[in-house]
Amino acid sequence: MAGSDEAVAVIGAGAGGLASAIALAAAGYPVTVYEAASGPGGKIRQLSPGGRPIDTGPTVFTMREVFERLFGLAGLSLDQAVGLAPMPVLARHAWQDDRAFDLPADRAAARDAVGDFFGAREAEGFGRFTADARRVHDALRTRFMEADKPGPLAMGARFGLKGLPDLLATRPFQTLWDRLGTYFADPRLRQLFGRYATYAGGSPFLAPSTLMLIAHVELEGVWQVTGGMGALARAMEAAARRLGVTFRYGTRVRRIEAAGGAVQALHLADGERVPVRAIVANMDAGAVSSGLLGDQAAFAVNAPVSRAQRSLSAVTWAVEARARGFELAHHTVIFGADYRGEFEAILQQRVLPADPTVYICAQDRHGGAAPDGAERLLLLVNAPADGDLGRPHDEEIEACTDRMLAALARRGLHLSLTAVDRTGPAQLETLFPGTGGAIYGPAPHGPWSPFRRAGARTRLKGLWLAGGSVHPSAGVPLAVLSGLTCARQFLADRASTSRSRPVAMAGGISTPSATTAASA
Repeated sequence: MAGSDEAVAVIGAGAGGLASAIALAAAGYPVTVYEAASGPGGKIRQLSPGGRPIDTGPTVFTMREVFERLFGLAGLSLDQAVGLAPMPVLARHAWQDDRAFDLPADRAAARDAVGDFFGAREAEGFGRFTADARRVHDALRTRFMEADKPGPLAMGARFGLKGLPDLLATRPFQTLWDRLGTYFADPRLRQLFGRYATYAGGSPFLAPSTLMLIAHVELEGVWQVTGGMGALARAMEAAARRLGVTFRYGTRVRRIEAAGGAVQALHLADGERVPVRAIVANMDAGAVSSGLLGDQAAFAVNAPVSRAQRSLSAVTWAVEARARGFELAHHTVIFGADYRGEFEAILQQRVLPADPTVYICAQDRHGGAAPDGAERLLLLVNAPADGDLGRPHDEEIEACTDRMLAALARRGLHLSLTAVDRTGPAQLETLFPGTGGAIYGPAPHGPWSPFRRAGARTRLKGLWLAGGSVHPSAGVPLAVLSGLTCARQFLADRASTSRSRPVAMAGGISTPSATTAASA
């Protein structure tokens, strides 16, 4: 472990900030995390409308090996840090009729289930789809997801001539929706797997087909976190504290001071000036680019995101309710009738869809049985990221609530709400300023969208970026990878500047070269 007296300030206690704090503290740096909220997690949020916590941000835990590496930096195993239970069913899906389709987590069982529900031809297509999803995942994991941000030419160089077949197999110029049509004739299956685009905040009709790799990630395992995803954020905080990281909650950073092209200090909202020469900003990169941390940081990041380039936002309802009729699973998706029209309404007309797809997380459904009494539910519909304009208005959201509950009732699910805490794009903009409520940073639309994301390095010496709006993409495990990549680049730059020998850290983070595509 390398030791250093140079303090590092991390702005934001989201997944990327917590990961970078853990990695840098493990390398011997004193780290202080500044967070405007009262606790860790960022978009990993919980609300308690009825007195019990309900996840209102991410609800799916995947890519456990990423977290094994992260907690390993603090001398912990993942199982020591959090309680995890594998989920035998990835999700229950329903369309316009009374039948529901459960997608098992086991690959062979999933193929059989597809065949039983949709027919033998679709089962054959599912086999081809999952094989190709694995190939796309394997092609991009070390070359893109776990590597420093590449440009298009650098990406091609990472594949080389021998890897050209793998690069071509990713088909980045084909949309996810179109590629799904090469596997499935049934539009319901295209909807089911097209929904993976929304995991990155995009439309399946615009997102590149590379996002099909999410299917492989989920079939490798999905787990339920004991205590909800909020428990994961608290475990990451505890791991950081174990390494000596200091947390200052309820502390908003107003701007970054720089001189001579280098960071000099943080200025806090209460007027305090904190001298510091190294900062990791775990914030929306587009918000930093727009001036949220001052003009000098904005110039250094230069990653503007126009309104049209923003990812999806959402309206969420954290509720305690009694459910009857349609039997919920832990994860349930009830699709609207017009999937293409739904995304056109959100992204082009900038309104809430008339018949939205509804995602429901039933946190108290562990083995499929409904709990006695009221249960905790998260309901979510996608929305335009116009929270900075105050849209959708409260009246629009109220109308959407009525339409959603009526649509669920038509499909057999009747909810009697006993406690409700609603969040829309305007509230998300307040929580995460400069985003308009966009949850995932820039939208993953078009083949060049992966290269439009900001990387960890900026043009201001001493300022790095981490988080879900930064390379590689959105989602908790990828935000963690961004934090680990940020730490690796930080250490590489420090090793290069000091002309010292390369620093090596446990967990696969090394600094022999700033361009090494080593596992983060």
